[in-house]
Amino acid sequence: MTFSLVARCADTGQFGAAVATAGLCVGARVPFAMAGVGAVVTQHWTDPRLGPRGLALLRSGCTAQETVDALVASTPDHRWRQLAVIDRDGATAHFHGGAVMPGYSQAHGNDVVALGNRLTNRDVPAAMADAFEEADGKALAERLILALEAGAVAAGETIYLWSAALLVVEREAFPLVDLRVDRMRHAVTGLRLIWEEYGPVADQYVMRAINPADSEAAVVEAGD
Repeated sequence: MTFSLVARCADTGQFGAAVATAGLCVGARVPFAMAGVGAVVTQHWTDPRLGPRGLALLRSGCTAQETVDALVASTPDHRWRQLAVIDRDGATAHFHGGAVMPGYSQAHGNDVVALGNRLTNRDVPAAMADAFEEADGKALAERLILALEAGAVAAGETIYLWSAALLVVEREAFPLVDLRVDRMRHAVTGLRLIWEEYGPVADQYVMRAINPADSEAAVVEAGD
């Protein structure tokens, strides 16, 4: 079982993606995002090449739907793939290939699209999109985690989620947030714990990169 979402914060311009799965190391294969451009998730017999390719299409000016259409048209094995895309305007699109295993569904909302496969409950994506929208006004990373938590509750406990990841980009070429949990029975809970520690200092790590002189004066408990 895998479920994920891509989303945008219209106020900050941030883009993000979050994912949880019964497999391992999902953060290295599924979520992709680029500041000022958009976000992509590629899953189910995952082809990580589709993430960067999707971002390049978005960067060239393609809409979310045009990006999905181009990825499908240019991928011979697209029937094995599942995709979700959000563009710079907040428009969303998705794709389920014909060979995606049963138990898949999706849900679109304002600045968000969620999808999953091999789900124990087809309402998981809808629960995620609803949770994201209900958390309007909170930080994008927090909204994404709330959505994952809602997905985990909707999915039930028949399958353990061993891996989870959170990715958020803002202005820089590197992520504002890139957190991953692997080999943990309740990976979404683990991701929540890491975010609660990392969230308060995330901006400090950005400052260390772009303005180290100012960051030296800041009080940060975490090391490099």
